[in-house]
Amino acid sequence: MVYVSNQDGQPIMPTSNYAKVRVLLKNGKAKVVKRCPFTIQLLYPCDNEVQPISLGVDAGSKHIGISATTKGENTGAIVLYEADVTLRNDIVELLSTRRENRRARRNRKTRYRKARFNNRRKGEGWLAPSIREKIDAHLTVIANVHKILPITKITVETAQFDIQKIKNPDIQGIEYQQGEQLDFWNVREYVLWRDNHTCQCCKGKSKDKVLNVHHIESRKTGGNAPNNLITLCEYCHSQYHQGNIKLPKTIKRGTSFKDASFMDVMRWNFYNRLKEIYPNVHMTYGYITKNTRISRNLPKEHYIDARCISDYPEAIHPWNKTVVYYQKKVRCHNRQIHKMSILKGGNRKLNQAEYIVKGYRLFDKVQYHGKNYFVFGRRTSGFFDIRTLDGEKVNKGSISCKKLRLVEMTKGFLIERKVVA
Repeated sequence: MVYVSNQDGQPIMPTSNYAKVRVLLKNGKAKVVKRCPFTIQLLYPCDNEVQPISLGVDAGSKHIGISATTKGENTGAIVLYEADVTLRNDIVELLSTRRENRRARRNRKTRYRKARFNNRRKGEGWLAPSIREKIDAHLTVIANVHKILPITKITVETAQFDIQKIKNPDIQGIEYQQGEQLDFWNVREYVLWRDNHTCQCCKGKSKDKVLNVHHIESRKTGGNAPNNLITLCEYCHSQYHQGNIKLPKTIKRGTSFKDASFMDVMRWNFYNRLKEIYPNVHMTYGYITKNTRISRNLPKEHYIDARCISDYPEAIHPWNKTVVYYQKKVRCHNRQIHKMSILKGGNRKLNQAEYIVKGYRLFDKVQYHGKNYFVFGRRTSGFFDIRTLDGEKVNKGSISCKKLRLVEMTKGFLIERKVVA
């Protein structure tokens, strides 16, 4: 499918007549605007007739499914565009690392810092950076589809979960405000009480009366939720971190509802912002999507869920050739100047190369031996680390830049076109 825009840059209906596209490009009546997905702009006036196009969006905390479908008067429902977008999940870890670095630096450079007390207030509608980044990514993905297709309707699935109902099916009324930590001063006190003030490793055999609260998963990834904390005596705690003992296999982290909680927080914020930008936005729910997919005997994929969310779940790809654009969100900036490790002489190595090295930027799409790859690392010597979208290295991550050809510069998303069997 070739996506088309008119003289003014507004998207019109795409075409699958590749021969006509080649003639237009050869005669100078059109120009290439984007290579993936392949988009051209007409250089002459044309009719701007469009058909109703429904965009289904399967919103999620890790992946976004996108499917644009339509149905002509004389043709059946067809798929115009489908994508599976992988979102970033490193925001929490990066912020935690930044906080650790700043605290360490402040301890080393002990100049007097004026007391700030409690003057840091969060504005109305504040969202955690990890959630805000994912909402912005959802909006960017939808905006990118609007650049290549004249979308007339958007349907979004933002699943609704009742986390406390899952934990306690009999919960009702005021009990929603009385969580498992009710009447406890803090999480630590609750965890100690829950574990009966007993070490969960040695069960008190060490006779160490000093108790610590241990994170089963690191605080960066697991957080401070009670289901990620257990009680250990100081002896077992220190021995575990020294690698001398292992925790019993029965000690595992409880069920995590991080993704469900994210969707619960994101749902209305994302939906309301979407309605402010686009006129025809609707919401649907996960159980409807699941029923539609199962009734049509379709496989479980994010882009197929999005197709079921759109107005035409029965739509098929032209020539029964399923083309999916797999995308991956990457960071646009890396503001860390130096690496963490200190070299001999107290020197620190720079954390990143120059913005442009040998004419290439980080994450640029390049061609090597007729195949497309992405630049994941650059050396001033001219040897680059190029990989596929899945992260598979080529030639052990060392390819001369002289053998590469720039295909497309990075713009926040790595995009790869795949034909799915």
